[in-house]
Amino acid sequence: MSLRVASLLPSATEIVCAVGAETDLVGISHECDFPESVRHLPALTRARLRPVTGSGAIDREVRTVLQQALAVYEIELAQLEAARPDVIVTQDLCDVCAVSFDDVCAATAKLVHRPIRLVNLHPTRLDDIWADIRRVAEALGRSAEGANVVSALQARMAGITERSRACAGRPRVLAIEWLDPVMIAGMWMPELIGRAGGAPLVTRPGDHAPTLTREELMALDPDVVLITPCGFPLQRTLDELELFRASLPWESWRAPRDGRVYVADGNAFFNRPGPRIVESLEILAACVHPEAFGDVRRKHRDAVMRVATDVHPHRFDA
Repeated sequence: MSLRVASLLPSATEIVCAVGAETDLVGISHECDFPESVRHLPALTRARLRPVTGSGAIDREVRTVLQQALAVYEIELAQLEAARPDVIVTQDLCDVCAVSFDDVCAATAKLVHRPIRLVNLHPTRLDDIWADIRRVAEALGRSAEGANVVSALQARMAGITERSRACAGRPRVLAIEWLDPVMIAGMWMPELIGRAGGAPLVTRPGDHAPTLTREELMALDPDVVLITPCGFPLQRTLDELELFRASLPWESWRAPRDGRVYVADGNAFFNRPGPRIVESLEILAACVHPEAFGDVRRKHRDAVMRVATDVHPHRFDA
């Protein structure tokens, strides 16, 4: 007997599909967009934010909502009731990334059609991502499939790591996950940078993203800069190229002069702790050691652009 599964965040939807349970999905979050075949499913969440544009305006709107003791996202209770899920996959890691766990518990308590199992994800490091995949698979009666998925992902990651370790040098890498204010990527990103053959700056594995001042950024002078704003596809970040000079010590850093600033799709990759974390490592390795990963640069040429001192984007695979 198949289970009815509701996923309340994009990475969970990708995990459910990866373990072979896509046809069991009866509802997704309003942000779930991969794989393409899930987009027809009813959205069980919605954003409480006003429709503002620009990184700074978005940050201020989020902070205003949180200061009012409100959640950034809400559950569509009527849609959730109509979906009649047996299993709900959610998270308690970040109230800015998805509906809050408390709200999920409160909504679930109002659903009386049958008992519901909550699968709560809390990934902060790579091992947590593998554990979450196994946990989702077990809840869906697909433990063997989950183990196979994790094994395959780890093998791919090991292959990239081995290639990167054969490269000369360990460039210092600064990963930026928001531009106004400037926030440095933490959680699993320092591990990815290390596996890609780089030396992470500022954060350590498991750290939450700190906000840095311009003076603090000036003191870093990274060899490689990766910009992947959370929730922003590639073009959305390229629309804010003026922030590169306004928010970063652009004229002082060596990375822009060397053409070593990369803008990647932060919506599909890096900020989603699911199966595509391996593609994130591939992209990162090609940014840190482009001479050794020409095949990967070609594979991901549509997800990454290179930006130099002139603040004009250049092709990743050129």
